[in-house]
Amino acid sequence: MNPITVGIIGIFCLFLLLAMRMQIGFSMAVVGFLGFAVLTSFTPSFSILGMEPYKIGASYSLTVIPLFILMGQFANYSGMGFEIYQTVYRWLGFLPGGLSMATIGACGGFAAISGSSLAAAATMGMVALPEMKRFRYDDSLATGCIAAGGTLGILIPPSTVMIIYGILTEQPIATLFIAGVFPGLLLAGLFILTIYIMTKIKPSLGPPGPKFTMKEKLYSLKDTWSILSLFFLVMGGLYTGWFTPTEAAGVGAFGAFLITIVKGKLTRANLWASLAETTKTTAMVFLILIGAHIFGYFLTISQIPDQLSILATEAGLDRYVVMSLLVLAYAILGCFMEGLAIMVLTIPVVYPMVLDLGFDPIWFGVIITLVMEMSLITPPVGVNVFILSGIAKDVPMYTIFRGIVPFWIAMVACIILVTIFPQIALFLPATMGG
Repeated sequence: MNPITVGIIGIFCLFLLLAMRMQIGFSMAVVGFLGFAVLTSFTPSFSILGMEPYKIGASYSLTVIPLFILMGQFANYSGMGFEIYQTVYRWLGFLPGGLSMATIGACGGFAAISGSSLAAAATMGMVALPEMKRFRYDDSLATGCIAAGGTLGILIPPSTVMIIYGILTEQPIATLFIAGVFPGLLLAGLFILTIYIMTKIKPSLGPPGPKFTMKEKLYSLKDTWSILSLFFLVMGGLYTGWFTPTEAAGVGAFGAFLITIVKGKLTRANLWASLAETTKTTAMVFLILIGAHIFGYFLTISQIPDQLSILATEAGLDRYVVMSLLVLAYAILGCFMEGLAIMVLTIPVVYPMVLDLGFDPIWFGVIITLVMEMSLITPPVGVNVFILSGIAKDVPMYTIFRGIVPFWIAMVACIILVTIFPQIALFLPATMGG
């Protein structure tokens, strides 16, 4: 049978297994194993099945994943999310929509040391939502800004999504992290601008909060020492070349551990919960990576990525038109699948085409991360929306989805700006130390 035909059948079977609720890592491994066996034989296919789990599990470079996850867990239990919100709240809360703006700022700050969208959304949901309700904020704005702000967790480094992208495409993780800084700040700024425009048009959406004296504002800055020191230690080390990503993750995890002790938040229960959650998340990510690598062998031998690149080149379309179609396809997939699943499924197929079209792989990593952010708040899957719905039990799901629409548009604007001005993502990486 023609390899391309087998490849298409394999992709169809993969989506069928996912529709039947099989875990994505297992789905990719099963289809990859059987597809490779059909196109070659069972002997090399069994060799891949035995080799890849060991290679992934024994990889020193992949220890960056559990270490950054552990850093985020310690940061979560140390109370940093609450502290950064209180600080930004004192500086912005008095503005129309100021509490929502403070929520975006706090999400950005917390993202800089957690790397988790779900953790950011859950933390800010518990911290910021009661305050916005107290000042009679519109439910759609209050919940929408938290769900959208939480997505900053996978763009502002450290980012698990960028780590996986780097592994799948063999791009330097440190460079990807640094490339996400300016786009992350840009997106946070666009979110705040969105809130400003919304409350300017309809002030009742977000009434001003209390005013604080300059002394109170300055005094609140003392609470940011932990986040700032941890962020500049980790990212500064990566930027200057002092640390490898793995070393930076180890330093960050140990630093977050010490900060949690200093703050008196390291109880036995918190320590156990941090380790348990890190173990579960790491196991999930590694299973996905093993499945993706096995599936990647099958895709390569099926020739689908190569043929897709040839088709895109021979179609004669402008490369930005092709990129726009890709982003549109990702946005549609985001309506039905979780972002991480979309990435590991599609990167082996589209990445060769992106390179053939002449796009920078680091820049594309930022774009794909932005698109993954969109999938976190796109109905009906929108994981962040479900997290927030569990916290704001009195707010209907459709109200939260209605609230994220303006922020979703802001994400599209961010993608357009980073596409028109790629140096937003590429400037800092170009200045990195050795």
